[in-house]
Amino acid sequence: MSKRVAGPEIERLIQLLAKLPGLGPRSARRAALHLVKKRESLMQPLTAAMGEALEKIVICRTCGNVDTSDPCTICCDPRRDGGVIVVVEDVSDLWALERAGAINAKYHVLGGTLSPLDGVGPQDLNIESLVNRVREGGVREVILAVNATVDGQTTAHYVTDLLAGTGVSVTRLAHGVPVGGELDYLDEGTISAAIRSRTSF
Repeated sequence: MSKRVAGPEIERLIQLLAKLPGLGPRSARRAALHLVKKRESLMQPLTAAMGEALEKIVICRTCGNVDTSDPCTICCDPRRDGGVIVVVEDVSDLWALERAGAINAKYHVLGGTLSPLDGVGPQDLNIESLVNRVREGGVREVILAVNATVDGQTTAHYVTDLLAGTGVSVTRLAHGVPVGGELDYLDEGTISAAIRSRTSF
């Protein structure tokens, strides 16, 4: 049985930090200790930033992104190509694409994937608003940037079927050999996807 080594307030801090992705109990204890040691320079500004974020962060009604304004910064940016919508599962995927800087389009966050086994159906996702955005006009292409999982591909097929007949081009991200990857280290599914998605050289 583990013994308590700090007061209930610090123990509570450790328990809450341990709920963050990537932090287990040991990492949470280290993070909590670091925050406690740096109360003035780190913990107080972090507490203030979290309180401000709690008050101001909203979900964009247009695309589902998180921001401090609705519509969000991306939806309001006139320099973005509004004719292209990149559909992602989660805000973290949107941020990953933005870090890469590979496309200057607008986004749509589904909020997950279809998963009948987990009880997640179309009504639980941000799919209807995507169809409405496309039907409003001005959209040329919808890029399905969902994960290459069974649920991700099921969702992609469902969205593609809903958008059939709208005149919009529906594409998906290429699957296959990553940049810098070696064939010997790849799984069979990735190699098969790479062969199917081969392009002219």
